[in-house]
Amino acid sequence: MRGSLLLPLPALFGFLLVFTRVAGVIAFVPMPGIERVPSPARVMIAMALTFALFPQWPQVAAMPDGGRLAGWLVIEAGFGLMTGLLVSFLSDSLLMMAQLVGLPAGYGYASMIDPQTQADSGVLLIFAQLSAGMLFFSLGLDREMVRVFARSLETMPPGSVTLPASAAESLVRLGSGIFTVGVRLALPAAALLMTVDLALALLGRIHAQLQLMVIAFPVKMLVAVAVMAWTVVLFPRLYSEYATAGLSVVRGLTR
Repeated sequence: MRGSLLLPLPALFGFLLVFTRVAGVIAFVPMPGIERVPSPARVMIAMALTFALFPQWPQVAAMPDGGRLAGWLVIEAGFGLMTGLLVSFLSDSLLMMAQLVGLPAGYGYASMIDPQTQADSGVLLIFAQLSAGMLFFSLGLDREMVRVFARSLETMPPGSVTLPASAAESLVRLGSGIFTVGVRLALPAAALLMTVDLALALLGRIHAQLQLMVIAFPVKMLVAVAVMAWTVVLFPRLYSEYATAGLSVVRGLTR
């Protein structure tokens, strides 16, 4: 006896709308190694999250025409991309810190293969990327994002999304936090590296025959590593503060 699987059209439309919103977030969420994952695997991750949110799928009463359905999908993709972009700001703040420290410390001359993009990248940049991914999961932000997403399906059902006028302003304000958090994390190392540069410059003026370039790079690299090892305990606190601000913005958009 043969059986057939029948999927009602309202459930299919609900799946498409929720899947479009989830896929927009998956495109920006800072998961370690997500760039190396093949496209079908990333689609499966988005589908798994979509099925996990099955109780929150919207029920489309009437069958929409092609133009209305396309408009709904575009709006859902935009909402998902905005939410994912807010989450990606968290990892960008650590990347900003690594860039501010790595350039004066001389780590720009030493590069290795980036595990996410498979391209040459600075050592500190790779350290910041991996640290951001570990902090994202260790602080439970992945669970918070699923909760916020489930809440958004209740307060803003797919097909009826209307973003407030202050959404763009909130996005810009939270994006500026990339520089604030990055500078706060990089300031101790940058200040000490500037002091080392001044000391080496004065020593070079006193003894012009000294080959300071030979010792300048090792000293600055060791100083940068020592200061970052001393300030690494601040990463979770500042990251958590910035994540709290980002989640509050996302919750504000879904009210």
